[in-house]
Amino acid sequence: MSAETLAPVAPGPPDTARFREFVDRVVAPRAAEIDRTGVPTDVVRALAAEGHLGAGVAVAHGGAGLGAVPLGVLHEEVGRGCSSVRTLLTVHGMVAGAVERWGSAAQRADLLPRLARGEVLGAFALSEESAGSDPSTLVTSAEPVPGGYRLTGVKRWISMALAADVLLVFARTGDGITAFLVPRDTPGLRVVPIDGVLGTRGGLMGEVRLDGCRVPSGAVLGPVDRGFMTVAATALEFGRYSVASGCVGIAQACLDASLEHTDRRWQGGALIRDHQLIRRLVSAMATDVAAARLLCRQAGALRERNDLAAPLATWTAKYFAAAAANRAARETVQIHGAAGCFDGHPAARYYRDAKVMEIIEGSTQIQEIVIADLVRQDRHRLAELPDALMSVGR
Repeated sequence: MSAETLAPVAPGPPDTARFREFVDRVVAPRAAEIDRTGVPTDVVRALAAEGHLGAGVAVAHGGAGLGAVPLGVLHEEVGRGCSSVRTLLTVHGMVAGAVERWGSAAQRADLLPRLARGEVLGAFALSEESAGSDPSTLVTSAEPVPGGYRLTGVKRWISMALAADVLLVFARTGDGITAFLVPRDTPGLRVVPIDGVLGTRGGLMGEVRLDGCRVPSGAVLGPVDRGFMTVAATALEFGRYSVASGCVGIAQACLDASLEHTDRRWQGGALIRDHQLIRRLVSAMATDVAAARLLCRQAGALRERNDLAAPLATWTAKYFAAAAANRAARETVQIHGAAGCFDGHPAARYYRDAKVMEIIEGSTQIQEIVIADLVRQDRHRLAELPDALMSVGR
């Protein structure tokens, strides 16, 4: 399927109240527990029952068919409640979106309905010890064998690897990189837990070891040798948008926590909300939340229209929102004082999770390189980007 065959997704108003009610009822109360032990199966079932695991999948394939704007609102709200649960939505959505965009008719018919219903969970297996931002150093190999391929290599830092039923694995073939859909129970595939991660600790991260895994030719997703610029690029753009939206959620959670704390904490004979320096911190945090949210809505509106400016808007939104989440988390710990410095306190969790956001789906430094290049290539689009907001909610 070529880019020219894609029709714009019809935008629709986000169901913010329903998303928020679900998060406040199911996700947020469990956030501390999830941070300690991982996303539990009952939360996964609840996400599936609400249709959130198939939120971005077309209705024809059993999903909710949400446009990018409401999808971003969903990921923002889930990120507000728990970044580890948002991680599940991200990587699962990356796999589902890649299958929908690049899968064969047989792959879409077989896998998409099960992904949308949450009967099958997906994980995105690209990163390696020496291959992150630079895919040219990827060493996992796919050797052609009769009827298929033999996969050999190790994937590191794979979110939701411990829970995934199917992994989207990228391996070197011939003159390029090819994507493969690899079931978790494939002989020779083993997942080893990775503990001690700084943030999104509940994301069930693992190391995926591929020891001569044999997969059929039908496991290939998208074009052979061109899987990075096609399949991976599609998935990573979705992931970048999801993480940007989730960063807005972190920043909003920080603002909420800070307002609540300053409303009840006394210092020097007055509530600290009345201290001028606290007001400055809260004002800056609230402005960051509003600005990051608008950048994400703008990116979503452009994604819905398949606008050529969507990549720049998405990169910009992720760049700003990740920095905003980090500023908000840092100041939230400061406002809470000693209490916010201990594991188990929400402020400490926000701080740890926010730092991870500046690394995943394009580190801050990589984004600065890419955004600068995109701006140089197409300067006039910077002036046009705000016009996309006119279509939000229409």
